[in-house]
Amino acid sequence: MQAEAPSRPIARGVAGPGLLAHVLVSKYCDHLPLYRQSDIYAREGVELERSTLADWVGGTSALLAPLVEALRRHVMSATKLHADDTPVPVLAPGNGKTKTGRLWTYVRDDRPAGNATPAAVWFAYTPDRKGEHPQAHLSKFTGTLQADGYAGFDQVYETGRIQEAPAGRRKFYDLVAQEALRRIGELYDIEAEIRGHLPDERHEVRNERARPLLESLQQWLEETLGKLSRKSDTALAVRYARGRWQALLRYVDDGGIEIDNNAAERALRVVALGRKNYLFAGSDRGGERAAAIYSLIGTAKLNGIDPEAYVRNVLSRIADHPINRIEELLPWNLATTSEFAPLT
Repeated sequence: MQAEAPSRPIARGVAGPGLLAHVLVSKYCDHLPLYRQSDIYAREGVELERSTLADWVGGTSALLAPLVEALRRHVMSATKLHADDTPVPVLAPGNGKTKTGRLWTYVRDDRPAGNATPAAVWFAYTPDRKGEHPQAHLSKFTGTLQADGYAGFDQVYETGRIQEAPAGRRKFYDLVAQEALRRIGELYDIEAEIRGHLPDERHEVRNERARPLLESLQQWLEETLGKLSRKSDTALAVRYARGRWQALLRYVDDGGIEIDNNAAERALRVVALGRKNYLFAGSDRGGERAAAIYSLIGTAKLNGIDPEAYVRNVLSRIADHPINRIEELLPWNLATTSEFAPLT
């Protein structure tokens, strides 16, 4: 008699959950391309070809797809989202050159408004930046969207299902004078005091203290614009702010909204760091795999969970886990497991 072999994350594969998790987190969290990982293993006397590692990444991303879909549903069921996107170089098939794909991020995080609903981030890859992509991503979402002034979001707002909210002060940091930054800094001082308070409290404080500052800032912008060259960068930034002014004021009227879009911008930093360590994604499929793993790793980190411990735990279970209970494997539902090491 011989006992059945334990199930593996990848059918007929030799790699266990720990090794697969280490490869994924090394690539998508610690920014180690597969060829570098292959070299590291070789120095330890373990021959793992880059093609083998790539097959493992593809196999695990397919296995994790139902979990990523459950994560997407959780993110899109929010009433407020942060959104942003960033370019990623992708190898174009046939000519050896690269094209520019996009990674989009959608973040659900209401903790600054005193809401205990688990925070989560969902990434999506697209081969270009056409407006049809965010429209498809947000087709079932209803609520407030905090994003930049990208024109692709305009049709989303036109439906009436989604309201625009402020994207933040990044353009001012890039283009506008120190006086504007000083005024905006006063608004952020207020936000620091009320972070974590309930929406009604935040609304009351903002209406009493932030609204007068915004009215003063608006007057200052109008006066400043008349003194600037129409084609100057500063004038462009001021006109951008004027064009989004009603969206900016929405955060004062709604205590559940944030003053900026920093949640989405923070989520994209992992992509920016990764770009410094690899030349390009190998294909559109590679971009989709990256989006899936970034989603799980990013959500684990948002919930204070060590991403490698989380991915290892999931991979040890998911092959035999009922698909109709896939939500049980989301990070916050596994957070009490002793295998997890809290992030510091």
